[in-house]
Amino acid sequence: MIFSFFKKKKGKNIFTVGFYNLENLFDTNDDPNTLDDDFTPTGFKKWSMKRYKRKLYKLAKTISEIGDESTKNPPVILGIAEVENEKVIEDLISAEPLRDIDYGYVHYDSPDERGIDTALIYQKSNFEVLYSEPITLMIFEKDGRRDTTRDILYVKGKLNNEEVHVFVNHWPSRRDGQDETSSKRVKAAETIKEYMAKIDATVESPNYIVMGDFNDGPDSESIKSLMECDHLYNPMEKLLSPERGSANYKQTWMLFDQIMVSHNLLNYEKGTHSFAHANIFDEAFLTEFKGKFKGTPYRTYAGRKYIGGYSDHFPVYIQLKYNG
Repeated sequence: MIFSFFKKKKGKNIFTVGFYNLENLFDTNDDPNTLDDDFTPTGFKKWSMKRYKRKLYKLAKTISEIGDESTKNPPVILGIAEVENEKVIEDLISAEPLRDIDYGYVHYDSPDERGIDTALIYQKSNFEVLYSEPITLMIFEKDGRRDTTRDILYVKGKLNNEEVHVFVNHWPSRRDGQDETSSKRVKAAETIKEYMAKIDATVESPNYIVMGDFNDGPDSESIKSLMECDHLYNPMEKLLSPERGSANYKQTWMLFDQIMVSHNLLNYEKGTHSFAHANIFDEAFLTEFKGKFKGTPYRTYAGRKYIGGYSDHFPVYIQLKYNG
């Protein structure tokens, strides 16, 4: 199901904005400052240059097709998560399916102990970066130690000459339990709201796009907290069902990957963008094709076992109509 405000039609006035968790896009080099040893040729996952290049090609192919059914054009903006460094982003946008697209990117190294970061790639012909910074997420364990998780990436830019404020997120995981870690994700929501309040003080009716792997679904405490600011509309909550989501855990679909937009992107005004529709990019080629996991994301690894897929998440995207 595609959730749509406008009748979908092909044309150059429709633009795709997406998000994709790339599932551990590491290079093959050992970084002594991070816990990346598993993703080296001698690590237990035997992460070789051949496997790395295969993954780059598959991810680039996927990105090139997100939303292209209606636009004939890959995303103008794409947030990405689980990238190790600038090199892997450069290798990704240089891979064959994307190398003819004039993509730029925004990336900062985060304090995550595994060395995985968020980033934003964008088509230079449609998006101009005006300002960017990493927003530090200060969260702590019960014993007072800081949990060095991913920063929130903030990018202020012009999309087809309209100013937008983009936040790319990869919130703390549920590895230690959903309830035990919930407060960390609530803190992430509060951090974004605080930053928005600063923008609101100087910008009239700012256009917000908040995207990411939130490690929480639309009905969770953290996402509800984020929506309390009254700025945002979440079209993704209409997409989750028992048969569909962006990731699957123990045969249960989840929609941790989401994109929210500010309410003024729902309005029609000449020279601006309007929200058109939202969807999960879960094409058949991205799924397991047989067995008990049939239809779920075709991932690169299942535990220690290399299976050579794409990612353990499907991309999600929205499309904006430019009102020329």
